[in-house]
Amino acid sequence: MQWLARIFGNKKNTTHERPPQIFFTNTLSGRKEVFVPQRAGIVTMYTCGPTVYSKQHIGNLRPGMLSDTIARTLASAGYRVRRVINITDVGHLVGDGDHGDDKVAVSAAREKVTPKSLADRYTKEFINDLSELNIAVGDIQFPHATDYIKEQIAFAKTLEEKGFAYPLPSGLYFDTQRFPGYGKLGGVSAAELAAGARVDVVAGKRHSADFVLWRTAKPNDLQQWDSPWGRGNPGWHIECSTMSRALLGKEIDIHTGGEDLAPIHHNNEIAQSEAASGRTFAHYWLHNAFLTMSGEKISKSLGNVVYLSDVIEKGFDPLALRYFFLQAHYRTPLSFSWDALAGAASALERLQRLAQDVAQESKHKESPSEARGHFLAAMRDDLATPQALGILWDALRSEEYAPAEKWGLLQDADAHLGLSLLAPAGPGALAVADLPGEVQEMLARREAARVSRDFTEADRLRGEIERRGYRVDDGPNGPVVTRTTL
Repeated sequence: MQWLARIFGNKKNTTHERPPQIFFTNTLSGRKEVFVPQRAGIVTMYTCGPTVYSKQHIGNLRPGMLSDTIARTLASAGYRVRRVINITDVGHLVGDGDHGDDKVAVSAAREKVTPKSLADRYTKEFINDLSELNIAVGDIQFPHATDYIKEQIAFAKTLEEKGFAYPLPSGLYFDTQRFPGYGKLGGVSAAELAAGARVDVVAGKRHSADFVLWRTAKPNDLQQWDSPWGRGNPGWHIECSTMSRALLGKEIDIHTGGEDLAPIHHNNEIAQSEAASGRTFAHYWLHNAFLTMSGEKISKSLGNVVYLSDVIEKGFDPLALRYFFLQAHYRTPLSFSWDALAGAASALERLQRLAQDVAQESKHKESPSEARGHFLAAMRDDLATPQALGILWDALRSEEYAPAEKWGLLQDADAHLGLSLLAPAGPGALAVADLPGEVQEMLARREAARVSRDFTEADRLRGEIERRGYRVDDGPNGPVVTRTTL
C-alpha cells in the first residue's frame, strides 16, 4: 500500500549490510532469541485468524495487533515481510473439539443464510476492523479454508501414506504417538495434552490426544466434500498447516496467535506439518496474552464481549484502542474497561498535539538522536511497546532535544506504532470537498509534486495554502488539512 511504502521508505536489504538485531521471545524454546530468517531480507509470517461465525470482539483483534507490530518492526529494519492471516469458514466445531457441530454451520442455520454468505459477511467485518486499527490489510493474504479443500485432502493423504494417520468410521486421525516431539511447543506434557484435548471419547482412537484430520460428514452437514475416506469435511488443525504450506512454503519463519492456541492447536499444527515434511514447521512462535474484563477473559461464551463498532459508537477513535493495546507488552494480560480506553484516548490526543507542534517547529526536517536509538532498541527487544511509548513521551516533552531530533524520533515511532502521529486527523481536520476550489486545486498540485519527488514545488505550494489560512500535514492516508485562521 502507498501509505506503508511512504512510512517504511521502501526499505530493503539490497546491500550486504547486516540488519539490526531483533529479539523475540520464542514459545518453542521459552527464551528470548535473536531473530534470524531463513532467507536474507525476507520474512514469512503466519497468524491464526478468526473463525467467521460471528463478529470478532476486541480480544480477537489483539493477535492482529501483535502480527502487525512484528511486521512493522521487521520492515523498519529492512526486511520484506510476507504475511498470511487465515479465515476459518469450516471445520472449527463448537467446543473446539473433534466432534460436534460446525460453528459456521450452526450460525448459518440460525441466521437462515448459507455458510458462504455468513462467512463472507463476517470476514469483511473482520478485515475492516483491522483496517480501522491502521493495519495494512492490503499487504496481507487472507485465505479461506474452503478454498483449500483439495490441498487439505492431499495433505491428510500424505500423512496416512507415511504412517502418521489411521482411519476410523468417524474420520481420519493423526497418531500422536508416532510423532516423538508431540507437545514440544511450550513444553506441554502428554498428560496435559490429553487432559486439555477437549475431545469426546471415540471408539478406536489409539490415544486420547490423537486428533482428526478429516471428519466423516453427518447427514445434515451444510458443508461436505468427497475424499478418499468418504464424504466429509476437514479437521480444524489441518487447515492452518495446509494454507501456510501453500502460501508460504513448508518451512516458515514466524507463527503467531493467541496464547490459548499454543497447547493444542499449535502443537497439532507442528506435529502434522513436520510429520509430512520432515522439516521444522515454524522457527519462531509468538503468542499474545488474553484481553480480560473484570478479571475474566473476553469471550463470546462468557458474554462479556466488546466490539470495535461499540468503541466507535461511543465516540472513540479506533486508534485509541490501538494505543490501549500498545500500553502493555504483548505477552502481558491486559484488562479492558471503558475508563482505561478513555485514558488511552486522552493520551493519544495529547501525543498527537505534541506531534503537530513538532511538525511545525521542525518544518519536517529530521536528525538522529539518543532518544531515537533508545526507541529502536526497545522495539527490537521483543517489541517492548510500553517502554518505547515512555521513551517517546519523555523525548517530546524534553527541552534537551531539538525539533529536528524530535521529528526524527516521530518518524520511527509512527513506522513502528502505527498511531498516525505524523499528521493525525484530529477534530479540526477538514474534508477536501469542503475547501475552497483554489485550495483544492493547489492541494492536488502539491500531492502530484510530492509523488514526482519535486519537494521544492511541494513546499512552495504548502506555503501558498498556509497563506490562505490552511495548514497541511502529510498523513498515512494522504494530506490532512486544518484551518489556521477564521
